[in-house]
Amino acid sequence: MIRQLLYTPNLLTLLRLIFVPLTVIAVLEDHYIWALSLFLLAGVSDGLDGLLARLLEQKTVLGQYLDPVADKLLLSTMFLVLSTAHKIPWSVTVLVFARDVIIMIIAALLYITSPIRVFRPSWWGKANTLAQIVTVPLVLLREISSAHWIVLARYIAIRLTVALTIFSGVHYAIRVASELRNAGAKSADAGR
Repeated sequence: MIRQLLYTPNLLTLLRLIFVPLTVIAVLEDHYIWALSLFLLAGVSDGLDGLLARLLEQKTVLGQYLDPVADKLLLSTMFLVLSTAHKIPWSVTVLVFARDVIIMIIAALLYITSPIRVFRPSWWGKANTLAQIVTVPLVLLREISSAHWIVLARYIAIRLTVALTIFSGVHYAIRVASELRNAGAKSADAGR
């Protein structure tokens, strides 16, 4: 497992983790150009680590866990720090966090109490993540420039994040309920 840390894709993912505190410091010190640059660089490293894992045939179990953790840590931290700086409404950040916490709790409970072991994100969940990824740089860009298109794009991105957070959360609950019904039906059929 430790050897897997030295694979280039995993090193890039670890580098992305280093960007988190640096980006937070940049926001807290009102260095929004630096914050935006670091966030975009983290995004490039995210795409690059996946590409390198495939090209170098260095897909690892560690990387499968580390990559989404690094992504979620960066996004969640940025929402928190931007709310602290009054750049994103707290209600949006609370909603984003509540959805993620509820999903983690449900996944943990299902893992412990049911035969369901795979928790793949839906297209709605991916769309929600994309909306969050687009929202953060637009919020940072708004602190650099007040061009009309940036103000409008920031407004739309925040509203879209809220809508997709709610919709993807409801969709996840419906999907889990359906999977539980199917698992229960299979258990009942096997018991006959």
